[in-house]
Amino acid sequence: MGHYLLNIMFVESPVFDYLVLPLLILMARILDVSMDTIRVILMAKGYRNYAPVIGFFQSLVWVITISRVMVNLDIWTAYIGYAGGFALGTYTGMRIEEKLALGYELIRVITKADASELIEAMRKEGFPVTSVVGQGREGEVGILYIILKRREIKKVIPIINDFNPKAFYTIEDMRFVQSNAYMPRSRKILSFRSKQ
Repeated sequence: MGHYLLNIMFVESPVFDYLVLPLLILMARILDVSMDTIRVILMAKGYRNYAPVIGFFQSLVWVITISRVMVNLDIWTAYIGYAGGFALGTYTGMRIEEKLALGYELIRVITKADASELIEAMRKEGFPVTSVVGQGREGEVGILYIILKRREIKKVIPIINDFNPKAFYTIEDMRFVQSNAYMPRSRKILSFRSKQ
């Protein structure tokens, strides 16, 4: 009985209202917005089967959180916890998605130098490369198209810089890649010396 009364007194104390409650709202909002950010990214990447499940739990957390704020409209720190949770939740969601590295990316490389060694190195490491000859402002250029899993980008960029340090390249997000396309798994990256 004594513990129950102490708990009631704590819940009704200013410490709970102005410190504990806002922290709880902050943590719930971080969870809510993180899930929402991941849900939107999953939908954009084409993982639509997972998005409704995440959306269910995200909306559940949001309803619980907003109800606590509405009950405590006179407590200004609850608003700070709510807004702070939104900001931190957005950041946390982006960091989680970055770690998951979902989907595929297209790297387009444009180089004036001979790209044959770069192409050979890429293919040796298991990365599919399509090459074409283009016409730039100053003459003929080589254009390479490399489609790979997003988590493998950090492996490919050093190879490009080693073989063609002055190459111009762009990285684009790909929403869809045909599932039966030839997408070999890359092997362990070897160390390369710069060819100039």
